[in-house]
Amino acid sequence: MLPIQADMGSRGLGWRQYLGLASVAIAGYVLTPNDTWTQTIYAELVGLAATGAIVLGVGRYQPAARAAWLWFAGGQLLNVLGTLAEAIIGRVLHQETWPSAADVLWLGLYPGLVIGLLVLIRHRTQGHDWGSLVDATTITTGLGLLSWVFLIRPVADDSSMSLVARVVSIAYPVGDILVLAMVTRLLVGAGSRSTAFRLLAGALLLYLLGDATWAVINYVGLEPAPVAVKLLQMNFLTAYALVGAAGLHPSVREVGEQAARRTLRLSPTLLALLTVASLLAPAILAYQVWQREVTDGVAIVIGSMALFLLVVTRMAQLLRQIERQSKQLSQLTRVDELTGLPNRRAWSAELPAAIERARRDQVALAVALLDLDHFKRFNDEYGHQAGDRLLKTATAAWAAELRAVDQLARYGGEEFIVLLPGATAELATGVLERLRGATPAGQTFSAGVATWDGNETSEELIARADRALYQAKDAGRDRILTAAQQPPAAASPSPAAMTPDASG
Repeated sequence: MLPIQADMGSRGLGWRQYLGLASVAIAGYVLTPNDTWTQTIYAELVGLAATGAIVLGVGRYQPAARAAWLWFAGGQLLNVLGTLAEAIIGRVLHQETWPSAADVLWLGLYPGLVIGLLVLIRHRTQGHDWGSLVDATTITTGLGLLSWVFLIRPVADDSSMSLVARVVSIAYPVGDILVLAMVTRLLVGAGSRSTAFRLLAGALLLYLLGDATWAVINYVGLEPAPVAVKLLQMNFLTAYALVGAAGLHPSVREVGEQAARRTLRLSPTLLALLTVASLLAPAILAYQVWQREVTDGVAIVIGSMALFLLVVTRMAQLLRQIERQSKQLSQLTRVDELTGLPNRRAWSAELPAAIERARRDQVALAVALLDLDHFKRFNDEYGHQAGDRLLKTATAAWAAELRAVDQLARYGGEEFIVLLPGATAELATGVLERLRGATPAGQTFSAGVATWDGNETSEELIARADRALYQAKDAGRDRILTAAQQPPAAASPSPAAMTPDASG
């Protein structure tokens, strides 16, 4: 293991060096003159270096979901080339057309990110993670409705724009919604949260933040200052660099590894996001009522219904999980963790019921207490792990020798109790003799057997078996003693009323 860790540490210098150089380069972008070839080439070099870093990291570390990273690199490359295409169209061809080939290249980022994230999520998810899917769909539905009302629908209704212009304009917010859905699903799902994962998540959020900022600027009709435009461009350059650093980081191997199934839970942050998303539909309706013009009633109704159904689905998932966990907890409180046998709690509930069945059916009933001989000495000599193994193997061997109706339980420590329905003292002793012969590792046990007298309580029956057990241990261990029946007139069991079994 040490050579692998050393290799990861030495190779990790590559991503640190790259991220440091990229940070200096992005900071230096502020000094580039606006709308010049110097600025364009500078941005192209930063973007191309980031794309190359992803490809280099994929080749170096061969991560799981390698295809996802290549999709990221491809989408990012098209987006970077879009800036070059815009400069060529404007400065070389002297054309002011919109939309243009640059938009086709810029839009290429979205399928690269969406397909890459789909591949990554499939690799990270074990089975179907319905909880994460519902959470992501809820958040995306709320923000998608917001995008429809303020970005998509106004453009779709704008007859002053050509069909191509409207399609291209709508493609940007639609692409953002798809990326948002994938990013949300990635973040709320299970899986490694390594450095590479955090770098990738940071880059994706910067992409969305940059697009959302441009959308707000266009919606309110602002003419951003050159400095603001440059800062937004630096936002995208930073996103490029973070994806490149994620690809170069050694933990990129872990990002696509399959994770264990996630337990459905709602963190405070996720709960806040779901709450905000669920309230967006009524908030939009309230805003339009305040404006005295409800223009998106149908969309708001559909969005509200979808959000309501998603919330109900999430609640149903959580309730089912609570029910499952409640059953599991109930089982755990009745099962011994080490041996898998019923524990003392389960036994205390079962014995009174068995006595009532024996009373009703007028049949015999026996109880036996077993105690491994010199178990503390075995633990001290061989260790607690060996002692645990002995308990597990012994109980497994004993269970194989019992009748189908018999029940073995762990009573505490190295002490076990056996319920033998329909068994007389002789039959119970014969069963226990088989158990003695099956005890592994050359170990022995002492046992006390008591048969129900038809009147005594479960506590009294166990007390007689317990006294018989201690009589067997006092007599030299490795034997079975049967407690004599309690005299009808006696108020309580008497330790003197015991006779040794013929086999002891």
